[in-house]
Amino acid sequence: MIRSRKKIVLYFPLLADPRGGVASSKDLLPLSVLTIAGWPDRDGYEVVVIDGNLYGESEAHARVVQACEGALLYGTTGVLGHQVADGLRCTRALKAAHPELPAFIGGWFASVAPELHLATGLYDAVCLGQGEITFRELAQAVEAGADLEGVPGLALVRDGQPVRTQDRPVVGWDRLAPCPWHLIDIAPYREAQLAGRARREVERKVPPPGFSDRPFFGISYFSSFGCPEACNFCCSPGVCGRRWKGMPADEMLDDLGDLHQRWGFDTVRFLEANWGVSEERVRAFAEGLLERGVRFWWYPMMESSSAARYEPATLDALRDAGMYVVQLGGETGDEETMRALGKRVAKGVNLEAALAMDRRGICPLVTFVIGYPGEPARSMMNTLEEARQIARACPLGRATVWPYFPIPGASLYEPAVEAGFRPPGTLEGWGGAEGYQFRETWPGQLPPEVARARKLYEHFTTLSMGLVRGRVGWWERRARRRIESGDYRLGLLEARAFELYRRLSRGLGLGTADGAEAIRPGHQTSVLSRRAPTP
Repeated sequence: MIRSRKKIVLYFPLLADPRGGVASSKDLLPLSVLTIAGWPDRDGYEVVVIDGNLYGESEAHARVVQACEGALLYGTTGVLGHQVADGLRCTRALKAAHPELPAFIGGWFASVAPELHLATGLYDAVCLGQGEITFRELAQAVEAGADLEGVPGLALVRDGQPVRTQDRPVVGWDRLAPCPWHLIDIAPYREAQLAGRARREVERKVPPPGFSDRPFFGISYFSSFGCPEACNFCCSPGVCGRRWKGMPADEMLDDLGDLHQRWGFDTVRFLEANWGVSEERVRAFAEGLLERGVRFWWYPMMESSSAARYEPATLDALRDAGMYVVQLGGETGDEETMRALGKRVAKGVNLEAALAMDRRGICPLVTFVIGYPGEPARSMMNTLEEARQIARACPLGRATVWPYFPIPGASLYEPAVEAGFRPPGTLEGWGGAEGYQFRETWPGQLPPEVARARKLYEHFTTLSMGLVRGRVGWWERRARRRIESGDYRLGLLEARAFELYRRLSRGLGLGTADGAEAIRPGHQTSVLSRRAPTP
């Protein structure tokens, strides 16, 4: 086959702003740009993937500008947060050096806010939703000099107005090219992880059993697209039309087995919205790992309702095959609010799912949200109480409660604006939305009594698990009693006393762990070491 030398440059922006002292977790591979590179790579294009997270911002952008010399086109992506800001700055630098080079962007945030990206004048088009087939046809159109209006799945500007081409349906894995892993060098990711974790990491990964005090090497992986749920707080229904497509279990097993043989990783993190939609696929994957003798630790994100409905034999297989953590979307602890969110989950299912995992030695990380537009204080307090029940009943678990943050494209976005949310008007503003999970989104979103209860809950759960000082002593045992009883009447005084103690300890050089990032889900808990030895 005659190989074209037409070059495509893809940039994966920085996940965290290093100027804020935060680093990205190096197991987070540039999956979003790798997956869209699959077809162009097979079609004979020269595809260059640059992951900004391996470099500082200036070096990453310089590498992109240099790589784009003589290129056919440039593409980038991003999720809400710093990737939006860094991708914008990189594209500006690129256009300053190569003003005629066609530039494109895709990904979740671009898909829900294409007009903001087009308004910059930097991009020829925005890829909407599932991008693998769209990007293949886009590259072919650019090479042929064809009008992009003939490519389904795009947003672009015509006569000064944003327009959308024909909708593109979500397709299954039989229509997608395999991920071109050869386009990245895994060595820098491995070396960075084995050199030790940064003190503050975006999406810090939970250490697997046996690795609490030593470095480990992990990768991220992508095996499904979309979600069938109708959640009105999420942009997924609008982006994927409630369609879900999963990679067949055998294909997952072949691909991960081959990667494990070549790369020798310790863990895999599944980066997808709803890994556990199909119990048949989940069980086949777990049983396949066991039958093939492939051994690594892994964890996915899935719905509490999925875990609660699985057969016990399926859950046993997940445990035996190496699943050591699962992130469960709990959403709310109030049944009426659950229905209002578009979810059919009965009261108690979140606790049931967490217990099912915890009793098998799998750490359940359950995420809750409060402060939805119009949500009454009673509902928010019910959520905090369910989180406390999970924290009390599940020694391995962690239930985190975040304030709701409106995302464009979600049904609740406009009600949030009406309630007082002031959305950023520029990409720079959205790019500064890092850490949105940890602060009130608009004034009065959380009633004072709810905000106080949430802070005390987070304080006592974080402290009780040994995350703040790195050990379990008198303060941690006292915090555990608070969680077990639910009695916070003197909690604020105790929290202030602990802060005073911590400051004095630092001043005297006694040393404590830095707990500033401890409330983020995904941190190590002191009980994970109780699991069985590594498989």
